[in-house]
Amino acid sequence: MTGCVVGIDLGGTAIKAAVADVNGNVLAQGSIDTQSHDGPSRVLQRIADHVIQLRRRCSDGGVNITSVGMGVPGLVDVQSGVSKFLPNFPTQWRDIPITAQLSDSLGCPVNILNDVRTATLGELRFGRGRGRRNLSMAFFSLGTGVGGGVVIDGRLRLGPLGAAGELGHQTMQPNGRRCGCGNHGCLETIASGPAIAAEGVRLMRMGLAPRLYELVDGDSGLVTTQQMSIAANDDPLIRQAIEQAANYIGIAASNVVTILHPEMIVLGGGVAQIGALLVDTVRKVITERVGMFPTDGVTVLASELGDQAGVLGAIALADTTLTDTTLAESTLGAIALGRDPLGPTNT
Repeated sequence: MTGCVVGIDLGGTAIKAAVADVNGNVLAQGSIDTQSHDGPSRVLQRIADHVIQLRRRCSDGGVNITSVGMGVPGLVDVQSGVSKFLPNFPTQWRDIPITAQLSDSLGCPVNILNDVRTATLGELRFGRGRGRRNLSMAFFSLGTGVGGGVVIDGRLRLGPLGAAGELGHQTMQPNGRRCGCGNHGCLETIASGPAIAAEGVRLMRMGLAPRLYELVDGDSGLVTTQQMSIAANDDPLIRQAIEQAANYIGIAASNVVTILHPEMIVLGGGVAQIGALLVDTVRKVITERVGMFPTDGVTVLASELGDQAGVLGAIALADTTLTDTTLAESTLGAIALGRDPLGPTNT
């Protein structure tokens, strides 16, 4: 019987899962609705059932699950495998023994980690960091919120709670809007998808974004950063709104570059789909604001994995050693460097 690992990306509305062989090639993948209102125990049991179904798709079920990795949208204790606070889930999943329940259901070890740190690991092992030993990298996840992850010398830094790398909660405006974390003026309050879209809605309602109005037929509920990026070619104030948000992201990235001097800044999440306007602005701001050393060697790139970063990171997490402050290199990650992890799939 062939050994394999499983990666799971637990989201607020959907759960993605994939089964991979020892070379990191995905053998089967799928998704199910989260249905978080059912409560932690039922959600975890449905995850286990879904993983078992995926395993059966692989070579008529002739594979054995040796380990599981799962990205979780909130604060978790990576050592005990217990969730501490999932802000967007009913009951916030406080003190839920996630790894214990999944291990009992699946009969194998389970590692859990914050979802954005997991996506950072995916980008490191299978995306922009693929094949680059001892890489230092910062990953910005720009979506409904703004999260992040920091890699130093090829290792994902976790900190004592697995919470290191919350790049979206740098204070950018000391007297700014209140953030969900309790602080005021975090990057997330001005450069997340909803924050950027809100400015697009304001401009459209004032009659200052006719192209955006046309694209969404005047429906404010349809305004997204992707629609705004299209409208930016014709609506100068929409372009200015995107550039302003990108400028703040660039300032946040400049702070990271000054402190850590990574070789690479990777921009992921839905906002990163804005493309060159975002990436070029961030690159420009870093060049302008970092004066302590040359930044020619710092590259700024959009994520190579897109919305697959989470589940692929969970695959690497499945075969990784968790320590108190770092995520050590995995056997799977080392083998899979330079390979296409998606390989042949069954969806």
